[in-house]
Amino acid sequence: MIKDYFMIGIKNIKKRRLRSWLTMFGIFISIATIFLLISLSLGLQKGVQEEFEGLGGDKFFVQPRGQLGGPGTGGAVTLTEKDAEAIEKVNGIKAVVYYTFGNAKIENSGEVRYVQTTGVLTEDFFLKSDFYKIDEGRMIEAGDTNRIVVGSQYKNNNVFSKNLEVGNKIIINEAEFKIVGILKTTGSPPDDKMIMIPREEFVKLFNTGEKVDQIVAQVYDTKEMDTVAERTKRALAKFRGLKYENRDFTIMTPEEILKSFEAILNILTAFLGGIAAISLIVGGVGITNTMYTSVLERRKEIGTMKAVGAQNKDILMIFTIESGLLGLVGGIIGVGLGKIIGKIIEGIALKQLGTNLLQAAMPVELIIGSLLFSFFVGAISGAVPAIQASKLKPVDALRYE
Repeated sequence: MIKDYFMIGIKNIKKRRLRSWLTMFGIFISIATIFLLISLSLGLQKGVQEEFEGLGGDKFFVQPRGQLGGPGTGGAVTLTEKDAEAIEKVNGIKAVVYYTFGNAKIENSGEVRYVQTTGVLTEDFFLKSDFYKIDEGRMIEAGDTNRIVVGSQYKNNNVFSKNLEVGNKIIINEAEFKIVGILKTTGSPPDDKMIMIPREEFVKLFNTGEKVDQIVAQVYDTKEMDTVAERTKRALAKFRGLKYENRDFTIMTPEEILKSFEAILNILTAFLGGIAAISLIVGGVGITNTMYTSVLERRKEIGTMKAVGAQNKDILMIFTIESGLLGLVGGIIGVGLGKIIGKIIEGIALKQLGTNLLQAAMPVELIIGSLLFSFFVGAISGAVPAIQASKLKPVDALRYE
């Protein structure tokens, strides 16, 4: 019986093809928008999680409180190498590295650019791991003087008119440096455009002294991450002569950072989803209007069906399923459109921005959920006209002209 209801619904949609397409327009635009937003949101969350998996779940980050723009943007509070040494003494800490960032003027063949540079320790555990992969040349080593490693954009993205190679020289703040290594792309534009300078050289170049912008601590046991992080907060506050509640630094574990990202993404997705819902409402109103018109046009047909034994529930199901199918077909087109646009955005982000963070994740659950959602939106939109059709009396329906 259900199969018959669907066959009748499909037949009626085909019969009113132009009107059906116009009705579905609002549905597939809204479903495409919602599908695209959720897909990009899931993809971005996946990309961020992959980035942190690359960092490793055994590290937490320490930086001065008040750096709203991120490490290197400056603030009233300053951390130093001595703070890093104090953290290294905390029970449960395996190793500590620290970074200082500086905006530099770089020159090559008379062309000038302004980029962020990073002072790194040659014993940095990130440099010795697979987090930074060398595409050409080598990583910074102990004893290097006037040697740097640059991100992939200098080789592939025309930072200068002529792409750079290992062995080329560039001028940073009036000092000449030789490129000894070029990194593979990380998918993060800021990382792919950075310049790594040995810390001793960096301190001379920027006159930063013992100042550090970010400290990364590695723990022995990831299960003890929260405990060690809390222990570090208390130890560092004491070292800096501060009360625990008045500490002027922040410590973020990977889990806390991921939660922050997810919270921001969820708020953004909900906001944009709310905007997309407006078109969904418009699409629903279109289905309601179409089904009302269909009821008026088919009153004789309804009367005939009731005269030969069709019950109210049969009429109700036929019209409800028909409106649901309008929503479903609109949903199918919307999902297809959303997938195409998502892949286009993903390709543009990878080619133009050099990042794989903005990717469209399309799990089967999302596709099925979107289609079911579009069907139910259609069915609900057509519920009132369907109820009206089911209540028509056979005699009145047969008399209708």
